[in-house]
Amino acid sequence: MTLLFSVILPYLLGSLNGAYYITKFLKKKDIRTLESGNAGATNAGRVLGKKGFLLTVLIDAVKTWIALYLGMLWFGVSEWVMFSAILFVLLGHLYPVHLQFKGGKGIVVYLAGALWVEPLSLAAAAIVMGITFGLTRKYTISGFLAISMVPIVLFWLYGVTVLPMGMSIAFIVLLIAHQK
Repeated sequence: MTLLFSVILPYLLGSLNGAYYITKFLKKKDIRTLESGNAGATNAGRVLGKKGFLLTVLIDAVKTWIALYLGMLWFGVSEWVMFSAILFVLLGHLYPVHLQFKGGKGIVVYLAGALWVEPLSLAAAAIVMGITFGLTRKYTISGFLAISMVPIVLFWLYGVTVLPMGMSIAFIVLLIAHQK
């Protein structure tokens, strides 16, 4: 039963891919065959405009928060519960079984998890994003530098504990997912 609620349910929630379902509903097409082929918020924005982008962000953030809320409801507030929920929602989002393991890139899931865990980490990420984008005008480099602030801030606030280590692992998973 613990496996079901700590691993399988977050994975299944993660598999509910906002970009895929919004595009299927609004355009009657598979987003993975359009534009970049990615089932994520940025591609939803390309295909459907601002409305598609925002709906995708909302769905992907809410599914992350639901997994975190349910995990903490069932198992109590702990760093392990938060790490497990974020990691398995992320894996479900990246590799949804019903979409032949071809999902989104996971940025919204990661950032939604960071917002739940420690909003200060997103403030630091926003500052780094603003500075690096202002200096380089390169969105991808600025974005990855910015989100690397999440585990750094968590290490600074909590020391070497499960949550900073877990968000570091999730960040590495994101880096690997973006290599495809």
